[in-house]
Amino acid sequence: MPRFDHRAVPIVLVAVAIDAIGFGIVMPVLPALITRLGHADLQHATRIGGWLLAAFAVAQFFAGPVLGQFGDRFGRRPVLIASMAAFALDYALMAFAPTLAWLFVGRVVAGIAGATYGPAGAVIADVSPPERRAAAFGLLGAGFGIGFIVGPALGGIAAGFGTHAPFIVAAVLAALNALAMILFLPETLDAAHRRPFRWREAHVVGSFRPLFAAGNALPLLVAWFLWQLGSMVYPATWSFWTTIRFGWTPGQIGWSLAWVGLVTVVAQVGLTDRVVRRFGEFGAAAIALAASAACLVACAFATAGWQVYVFFLVGALGAFAYPALSGLASRMVDAGRQGALQGGLASINAVAEIIGPILAAQALAFGTGRGFPGAAFLVAGALVATAGILILGAAHRLPASKDTAS
Repeated sequence: MPRFDHRAVPIVLVAVAIDAIGFGIVMPVLPALITRLGHADLQHATRIGGWLLAAFAVAQFFAGPVLGQFGDRFGRRPVLIASMAAFALDYALMAFAPTLAWLFVGRVVAGIAGATYGPAGAVIADVSPPERRAAAFGLLGAGFGIGFIVGPALGGIAAGFGTHAPFIVAAVLAALNALAMILFLPETLDAAHRRPFRWREAHVVGSFRPLFAAGNALPLLVAWFLWQLGSMVYPATWSFWTTIRFGWTPGQIGWSLAWVGLVTVVAQVGLTDRVVRRFGEFGAAAIALAASAACLVACAFATAGWQVYVFFLVGALGAFAYPALSGLASRMVDAGRQGALQGGLASINAVAEIIGPILAAQALAFGTGRGFPGAAFLVAGALVATAGILILGAAHRLPASKDTAS
C-alpha cells in the first residue's frame, strides 16, 4: 500500500475527494442552468451540455502533457496547487455566469489547468512500490468515490437555494483545498528523479514514448480510451437521462449519484486489493470492464428508477478498471516519467471527453426523439465491452515491469 507515513498521501486523497465533490455538486442543477441561460428546452440543453464537457476536454488534451512535463521538472506540489486554484476560479465563473459563453470560458480555464487526478496519480506513484501500485490507485479512486457520495447529496441540498448556490459552494471548497495544499502538501519527487522540460515531448505521443518502448502497450492504451469513451455517458447524460426517463428532481439525481459513489467506494476499498492479488491486474481490469458494460446495457433498458440502484451493485465492480489499468501503465515507465505518463493518460481521457459527451448527448437526443432514451447507454456498453475483449486478448503479452520505486 502507499506509505501513509508520507503525509502527501492523505492530502492528495482529500484533494481528489474535493475535486469530485465540486463536480458532483453541480451535476444536479446543470440541466436547469443550461436551459435558463441558453433559453433551450431539455432536449436541446442535452446537446449543449455535451459541448460544454467537450470544451474542457479540448483544453485538457493540449495542456495535460505540458502539466505532466512540468510535474516531472518542477515537482508535483506546484502543479496540484495550480490545478485546484484553477478549479476554484472555474466554479466562481460558472456561479455568476450571465450567459452560456461564460460557462464555456470557465470550462476552458479548468481544462488548461487540468484535473487533480493526473498529478495526484503521480504522487501515489512516487511513494508506492510497483507491486502495490494498483491497490494504491484504488485508494485514489476511493477518494473520488467519497467525493461523489458527498457532492451530489450536497448539491441537491444547495440547489434549494438556487441554481448558482452549488457552484459557489464548489468554488469555496476548491479555494480552501488550494490553501491547505500551500500550507501542508510536501513535495514527493526528489531532485535526483527530476528531468529537463522539453517542449518536443510535451504532447501525447512524447508522453507515451517510454510506454511504447516497454512493448505491447497499444492494446492497453486503446482499451483505456474505449473505457473512458464509454464512461463519458455518465457525466454527459445522467442528469438529463434520469430527468427524461424517470422525471427525477435535482434532489433525486443527487441521491442516485451518491449511491453510485457509495457502492464504488465499497468496491475500491474492500475488494480492489483482493481482486488484484487473486486475478492480477489484467484479470481485475477484465472483470471491471465486463461488470461496467453489463451495468450500462441494463441501464439502457431500465423502466423504473429503482432499477438503476440495483444495476450499480454490479456496475460498482467497474471501479477496478482505473487502479488495474493505471498500475499496469505505471510499472512500465521509470520514476522520472510518472508525471509525463499521467499527462499522456490525461490526453487520452481528453480525447474521450471531447468525443464521448458529444456522442452520448447526440445518442440520448436521437433516442429520446424515437422513444428510446437508453440509446446512449447501449452505445456506451458496446464500447466498454470492446475494451474488455482487448484486455483479455492482451493478457498473455504482459510486458516486464520496471522498478519505478528505485
